[in-house]
Amino acid sequence: MMQLLFAPASPYARKVRVLLHELGESDSVELVEVATSPTAPATEVAAAHALKKIPALIRPEGCTLYDSRVITRYLDTRAGGRFYPASHIWETLTLEATGDGIMDAAVLMVYEGRCRPDDKQDHGWLDAQWGKIENALDALSDRWMSHLAGPLDMGVIAVGCALAYLDFRHADRQWRQGRDALDDWFAVFAERESMQATRPA
Repeated sequence: MMQLLFAPASPYARKVRVLLHELGESDSVELVEVATSPTAPATEVAAAHALKKIPALIRPEGCTLYDSRVITRYLDTRAGGRFYPASHIWETLTLEATGDGIMDAAVLMVYEGRCRPDDKQDHGWLDAQWGKIENALDALSDRWMSHLAGPLDMGVIAVGCALAYLDFRHADRQWRQGRDALDDWFAVFAERESMQATRPA
């Protein structure tokens, strides 16, 4: 059986877990929870992932896969390919990259606060990361609402997981302000069974 190395708080790992739920494939992958960090990577993570990160998908029949976009593309292809539809693949991939970019900036903000002492934190850099997030949120609100409201694909899942991570780690930043349509969409998306089943503790 395949094994997924993950941490419940990781938005990238959550993307994979949400997809597994939506595919009805949760039972095909053993979830292996690890306690890991950039400064103290878990031994099993270092052994599985060349960059010592999560998620990593360990496959008995081939190389370990890593980077959430590689893992989700593999799992979707294995199950028939409906979450990366050929009819609008470039839109799906671009939307997924937007969701992942929000996660990237949001995670870096968390690491700045967690890994540096207070007197060494760069608040200008933190604000710059949040500026990236706000720009992406505005793009979603202005140009992507029709896609988000359409059939579920991997881009939609990535955005949903990214917004959930903002609520989890950066609720004080109030990402919803001035973005009513995106807020309304996410309120519905967050109630999906797959999202409820993968909520971080």
